Amino acid sequence: MDGVLLGMPGPWADGNYEAADIYTTKIGGFPDWPFPIVSEKPELLKCTKCESNLCLIAQVYAPISNKSVAIEERTLYVFGCLVPDCESLLWQALRVQKISSNEVVRVPTSSLSVSNTNWRKDLWSFDINEDDGHEDDDDIDLEELGRALSEAASLTSRNNDAESSRKPLPRGQPTRSIDDKIPVMPCFYIYTQEEKQVKKVASESSKEPLLSIQELENNSEDPSNEETYEEEKYEYDKALNADRTYLKFKKRMDAYPEQCFRYSYGGKPLLASGEIGDPGTCRLCGGTRHYEMQLMPPVIYFLQEAADDRQRIALEKIDWMTLLVYTCSKSCADSSYQVKSGGEDWIVAEEAVIIQRE
Repeated sequence: MDGVLLGMPGPWADGNYEAADIYTTKIGGFPDWPFPIVSEKPELLKCTKCESNLCLIAQVYAPISNKSVAIEERTLYVFGCLVPDCESLLWQALRVQKISSNEVVRVPTSSLSVSNTNWRKDLWSFDINEDDGHEDDDDIDLEELGRALSEAASLTSRNNDAESSRKPLPRGQPTRSIDDKIPVMPCFYIYTQEEKQVKKVASESSKEPLLSIQELENNSEDPSNEETYEEEKYEYDKALNADRTYLKFKKRMDAYPEQCFRYSYGGKPLLASGEIGDPGTCRLCGGTRHYEMQLMPPVIYFLQEAADDRQRIALEKIDWMTLLVYTCSKSCADSSYQVKSGGEDWIVAEEAVIIQRE
């Protein structure tokens, strides 16, 4: 997917425990599960070091579709251990999806209408090319999709001006029962918009260090300094590439300074540094993982703005510039990880989280 959808701050929830559903995209709050995961898979919501309950950072409704199957009930959850005394920097990403038949179910882009009363089923419809694992861009109208998602956010809000707001605004929904044993952060909802491409402008300042390296090479006449120079040049080039990566990151951030997350199924991540870890393979099918989304610095800012003293201390553990989520490229469903609930079959899969720090 070449296009990128940006998650922008919408309305604040009336309470941190405000009830929603799996079709809801939000930051913080209490996770909305399609089944009682706490009783079915409690180990997935515990820190492996201190055994405390993990805290929800983001919940993203992310259905997908291809030529043979459509997965409408599919949600990503990002958790972290925010216990101040715990030395763990554990981050957990879960993919929860309903197991459907192989029957062809296509969601036409024409159904993405702002007046559609079934907007929850039409929020995201990424058509994936079954041959190469990437979606067919000709079938996707990101601008129309972004408008539909924005309308969806306003339909669930008491304030119809959520999209134009500079900060999350209040909204009203029923509040669920409170469980003090589960940590919770301030909650606000998300609407999306398409990222417009930023024009590539060459930076003259980036050329200056290259000239200085060339001059240094020309002026280096002492053979005894050759080995030291090569080491310094390597480190300098490495630092220069890292600076360029960060400048690109900052440029994209400056264009949309409130973006809380970036979503591009099978697309390319926006890196904050030049190095990236290995996302590994899917634990269910052994297949490759690909990039799907990433959390951005404004998430931390907005959470700190509304946090109480206890929450603010917990948030000090978040030290990343960006948190990247890589998921199974097939969005597979292994029967050994199956959970039955209400006559329906669901899959809970652990996905890869890669952290990039400043």
